[in-house]
Amino acid sequence: MILPTVLTRQSAGICALYALPAMPLAVIALPLYIIVPSFYAASFAIPLAAIGGVLLAIRLLDAVTDPLFGWLADRVTCRFGRRRGFFLASLPLTALAAFMLFWPPVDAGIAYLALWGAALSIGATWTLLPYTAWGAELSDGYHERVRISAWREGATLIGSLVAISLPFIGGLERVGDFHGLAWIAVFVVLLLPLAGSLAVWRVPEPIDRSVRQLSIREGLAHLVANRPFLRLAIAFLLNSFANAIPASLFIYFVTARLAAPGWEGPLLFAYFFAAIAGVPLAVWTSARLGKHRAWSISMALACLVFSGAGFLGEGNVAVFAVICAATGVLLGFDLALPPAIQADVIDNDTVRSGEQRSGLYFAAWSFITKLSLALSAGIVFPLLGLAGFSTTPGSSQSATSLEALGALYAWLPILPKLAAIALMWRFSLDEAEQQRLRQQLA
Repeated sequence: MILPTVLTRQSAGICALYALPAMPLAVIALPLYIIVPSFYAASFAIPLAAIGGVLLAIRLLDAVTDPLFGWLADRVTCRFGRRRGFFLASLPLTALAAFMLFWPPVDAGIAYLALWGAALSIGATWTLLPYTAWGAELSDGYHERVRISAWREGATLIGSLVAISLPFIGGLERVGDFHGLAWIAVFVVLLLPLAGSLAVWRVPEPIDRSVRQLSIREGLAHLVANRPFLRLAIAFLLNSFANAIPASLFIYFVTARLAAPGWEGPLLFAYFFAAIAGVPLAVWTSARLGKHRAWSISMALACLVFSGAGFLGEGNVAVFAVICAATGVLLGFDLALPPAIQADVIDNDTVRSGEQRSGLYFAAWSFITKLSLALSAGIVFPLLGLAGFSTTPGSSQSATSLEALGALYAWLPILPKLAAIALMWRFSLDEAEQQRLRQQLA
């Protein structure tokens, strides 16, 4: 048993081993909601409405499992420690569920999708919450937390590139073959247990700073009273909503507005590849300006760059590729900085409540992310429908519907991003305040 420890700075090797499980976890996330619905509909003749109902039920299940596993991640401990032990226990379920869902038998149906989709949702939540809490507690240094977050999110982006590439390299035509989703299944079932075990073996267990255990009522009262958290949570929701809008409309924008079907994959690859370069840039910028200022400036630049997409039309693929690359770099800031600020916010709660509840706080983080996706789909698609846009493949679009598509895609996200900037520019929990909290925790 390795004794728990916290260092102000972790070595590059420790950071890399901690980040490694993020790669297979990212490979799980993208296909689940982007490729799985169309694959099961085409391969097993399952109506899209039924698949949509199953995915909605899984999202509702998330609303229960997120706070449950967040609470358990703060309370369950074993010989490997509070974070590492709970994380390690989750890996068999997550790997098995991903393998079964992504490589279904030829006679799979809606019940099979519901069973293994729910199992994967439970497993992924169980894995992610102690994993992100572990990273938040690996260091108490203001800037070091950005560095650890950057390692994890860099691995996440590499996993996203794998998730984009494998299905198209392997193909998705016939369920009986070794298709693209089966490639993902094998990748996850091999790499996730290996990467997770290596992390548990070599990455230290953080110190539990708790001096008491709160009741549920006390815990909620402290969470609501944590003003920096509420400010950060609202800003994160607004920015996540702003990012979810173009994500929801991306395929329609490329195929209808730019009239460039077939370019979706290369443009997405360019976007995520550029984000890998944005992660170290975010670390460098935050070290000089502070986390909240660096994040605010990146959001302002994203508004400026992305607004140009609203003026593009048929054939402007090259210009849009430049916009994708530039906003991809800025995505690196969105991925690396908010979780590092969240770690400081948790310190604020620990000082005041007496219990270190990183798991519960990252459960709230997970809920906000999923809420932003739901809000995006619930708002932009009805607005697009009102403008007369048809989602039927091959249908012609009116000039009005294409203008509405461009405005929703490029200009609507600017409003919530500006609101998020207004919230974060004068964020109270800066480096000096975080150092004061560290002294109190010590």
